[in-house]
Amino acid sequence: MQSIEDILSDFEFLDDWEDRYRYLIELGRSLPAMDEAEMNDKTKVQGCVSQVWLVSEIDQSSPPRLIFRGDSDAHIVKGLVAIALALFSNKTAPEIIETDASATFNEIGLQEHLTPQRSNGLRAMVDRIKRDANAALESV
Repeated sequence: MQSIEDILSDFEFLDDWEDRYRYLIELGRSLPAMDEAEMNDKTKVQGCVSQVWLVSEIDQSSPPRLIFRGDSDAHIVKGLVAIALALFSNKTAPEIIETDASATFNEIGLQEHLTPQRSNGLRAMVDRIKRDANAALESV
């Protein structure tokens, strides 16, 4: 998986939003496939119009570190999942909680180029990731 820094750099290089959408789709295609059994009501992100599934694994270090995997049934949304995973996965719970995802998404220019439904779905993904990070902190 690409780092968030590489993704930001690639977006900066692409001027045209058609190219950026194609890049988003490529990012989604690069995600490892999730096991069908993991795509269930427990892992489904509520608030997304498209189907989005998110699995978090907690490394019980101190502070806990979270590793996320995700998938979607929609190409562009799957690319958004890839960006969220690059931003949050393999970070400690406090780092996740402190990360300003909106600032990163604004830097890419996503807010003004996504439909309201996709923006709401992206927000729902971030909320779910931060809830998982808070839960991981409470469990130690």
